[in-house]
Amino acid sequence: MEHGNWLSGALVYLSAAVLAVPLAKKLGLGSIIGYLVAGIAIGPWGLRLITDPQDMLHFAEFGVVLMLFLVGLELEPRRLWALRKPIFGWGSVQLAGSALLLAAVAVGCGVRWQLALVASLGLALSSTAIGLGVLAERNLMSTTGGQSLLSVALLQDIAAIPILALVPALALSGAHDAEPGHGWLAAGKGLGMIVAIVLGGRLLLRPALRWIARSASPEIFTAAALLLVVATASLMQAVGLSMALGAFLAGVLLAESEYRRELETDIEPFKGLLLGLFFIAVGMSVDFAVVLAQPVLIAAIVIGFLALKALVLWAMARAMPLPAPERPVFIILLAQGGEFGFVVFQAAQQAGVINAPTSSLLVAAVAVSMLLTPLMLVAADRWWIPGLARGRRTDLPEISELQQAPVIIAGFGRYGQVVGRLLNANGIAVTVLEHDADQVETVRRVGMPAFYGDATRLDLLRTAGADKARIIVVAIDDVAQSLKTVDVVREHFPHLTIVARARNVTHYYGLRQRGVTLIERETLDSALMSGRSVLEMLGMERHQARNLALRFRRHTIDLLEEMSPHLGDQNKLIAMAKQGRQQLEQQWAKEREEAKGRHRRTGWHGDLGQQPEKDNPSVIPAEAGTFGGRTGSRPPPG
Repeated sequence: MEHGNWLSGALVYLSAAVLAVPLAKKLGLGSIIGYLVAGIAIGPWGLRLITDPQDMLHFAEFGVVLMLFLVGLELEPRRLWALRKPIFGWGSVQLAGSALLLAAVAVGCGVRWQLALVASLGLALSSTAIGLGVLAERNLMSTTGGQSLLSVALLQDIAAIPILALVPALALSGAHDAEPGHGWLAAGKGLGMIVAIVLGGRLLLRPALRWIARSASPEIFTAAALLLVVATASLMQAVGLSMALGAFLAGVLLAESEYRRELETDIEPFKGLLLGLFFIAVGMSVDFAVVLAQPVLIAAIVIGFLALKALVLWAMARAMPLPAPERPVFIILLAQGGEFGFVVFQAAQQAGVINAPTSSLLVAAVAVSMLLTPLMLVAADRWWIPGLARGRRTDLPEISELQQAPVIIAGFGRYGQVVGRLLNANGIAVTVLEHDADQVETVRRVGMPAFYGDATRLDLLRTAGADKARIIVVAIDDVAQSLKTVDVVREHFPHLTIVARARNVTHYYGLRQRGVTLIERETLDSALMSGRSVLEMLGMERHQARNLALRFRRHTIDLLEEMSPHLGDQNKLIAMAKQGRQQLEQQWAKEREEAKGRHRRTGWHGDLGQQPEKDNPSVIPAEAGTFGGRTGSRPPPG
C-alpha cells in the first residue's frame, strides 16, 4: 500500500476492526483482543496490507492521551489529592521494586549492569492504554483495585522524565558529550511546565470555555475540547514529559467545571476510535521474525519479567490491601509491559546503551506480553477470580444457594441500600448485586445480604434468579452501566418490572427511551424536602409548604415528559423549560393575589380552603401525600 493512500489505509483499519472486534466479543474474549488480532492479521506478518505500523502507532497514541483526559475529568482535585499517597507511595514501590528485582536477576544471569538497568526500567512500566481500557470496559474504575491501578499508572507517567534523563548517563560511548546537569535541567523544565499548566488552567480554562460556549456552535465546542487536549499534550511533550500526563492534568482542572459532561460527550467517540487504532498498531508492531528466530529466549524473557513483576504486585495487593477478587485484574494489568517501554528501548539504542538486535528483542517481548494480557484476563475470569470470590470468607454463600428472591437490586450504594432496607424491614427477600468488593464487605458487616458481581453480565443475572424474579431495581451509580443493565434486562428478561434510579435528566431520558416508566431522580425529592423546610422557616404553614412542593414535583415530571420528544433539539428544550417555569410562576403569583382577598378558615390545604378537589387543580389527592409517588403508571398487582 502506498504511503500517501490514506483512504485505502482507513478502509483497511476500519474493516479489520469491524470484523475482528464483534467476533472476539462474541467468543467472550473482549474487544482488546479483537483489535490486537486485527492488527496481526493486516500487518507485516499477516496479509501485509499495512507494512509500516510505526507511523500509525505514533498517531494512535493520541487515543491514550484522550483516555487520560477523560480519566482526569472524573477526578476532582480533592480526590486526586486524596490519592497522593497511593500515587507516590505504592506507585514508587511498584516501579522501583520491579526494576530492582528485574535488574538483579539480569545481572545474576551475566548481563552487564547498564543494559540490565535500562531493560528493567523499560520492562517495569505497564500499558496505560490496556490497563485503563480494561477498567473502563469492566466498569472497575471506581473500585479499590481500579483506583490503585490508576495511581500506579500515574506514577509511571510522572517517572517518564527521570527515566529518559537517566538513559544518556548510562551510555557506554559519548557519555562525556552530555552536558553537566542536563537531567536536572530537564526535570526543572518539566516541573515548571506542570506548574504553568495548573495555574493557567485554574485562571483561563473555564472563562475560555464559557466564551466559546456562548457561540452556540456545538462543533466549535468539540473543536475547542480537542484543542485543549492537543495543546496540553504538546506542552508536556515539548519538555520531554508524557503527553498523557498533560491531558490528565487538564482533565483534573476541569473536573469540577460546568462543562465536564459536555467535554466527556464530545471526546468519548474520538477516544474510543483512536484507542482501537492504538491496539491495532500494537498488534502490527509485533516482530515475529525476532520471535521466530529466538522463540525460547523470547518466552524466557516474557515469562520471567511477568512472573517477577507479578511477585511484587502480589505483595503490594496483600499489603494495600486489595479485596481478594480484585487482585488478579490488578496484578495482570500491571505485570504486562507497556507502550512507554518502546520509547525507553529506542532512546537506549540511540544512546548506545543497547544495540539494535537487543532493542528488537525487548520490544518484541513487551509486545507479546501486551498481546497475552487479555488472554490471561479471560483465564483469570474463568478459573482464578471465582475461587477468590468464593473463598474470601467462609460465611458468604453463593447466590445459587439462596432461595429465589422476588426482587433483585443492581447496585448497592447509598441509594440501593435504602431500597433494600425498606424491603427487608417488610419481610421481602432481595438478591443484591454490587461490583465493588469493598462495598459488598461493608454492607455484609451490618447484616445486609450483598453479593459480588457485575449486573450487566447476562450469566450473573441468570444465576441471581432473574428468570423467576418479578422486579429489578437498577440503582447503579454509573449512567452508562445503568443503561446497559436495562438493555440486557429488557432483551433477555422482558417479564421483569424495572424500577430505576436516575442520576440526572440525561439519565432519566435514557431510561424513558428504553421504555422504563418507574423512575426516580435521586436528588429531586430530597431537594424538595429542603425547599419545604426553607418555606416553613420563612413563616409558611407546614401543610401549605407540603402542598406546593408536591405540586412542583408533579409539574417537573410532567414537563420532562412533554420535553422528551424533542431530545437533541437544544434550543427547543431550553425554550420549553423557560416556558414551563414562567407558566408555573405566573399561576402561583395569580393564586397568591387571589388568596389575599379571601378570608377563609385555614384547613389542610391552606389558603385554598374548602374548594372541592375536582375544581381546584392545586389540591393534591391524599394518596399522593408523600414523595413516594412514581413516574408513569404502576404495574398491576401480582
